[in-house]
Amino acid sequence: MARLSLACLVLLAFAMAAAAARPATTADAPPTGNCDQDLQDLIASCQDYVKFPADPKIPPSATCCAVIQRVNIPCLCSKVTPTVETLICMDKVVYVASYCKRPLKPGSKCGSYPVPGSLA
Repeated sequence: MARLSLACLVLLAFAMAAAAARPATTADAPPTGNCDQDLQDLIASCQDYVKFPADPKIPPSATCCAVIQRVNIPCLCSKVTPTVETLICMDKVVYVASYCKRPLKPGSKCGSYPVPGSLA
């Protein structure tokens, strides 16, 4: 049960960070809808790519990227807690989102994690 919870938290943080990257949507936008299925899909497809340690960063699978492209990132980012941030590597979340062509907006936040980069 603890392993499943950890996996859920890891993927949740990843999804939230990825959502912040979508140009029309940022992590700061209000969450909309229910993203429970998005979370389950992320756990199933992406958890191995956002686990600690921070290195090495592994390119995500096409399946993981397909999930990243369709999830509700603002909803997922609203679920990232400090506890979640201790279970997943937010630097890897940023890497995977970028790799999957849905980069997080620099200067935005997913949970309490500040996405690196300037606000320019």
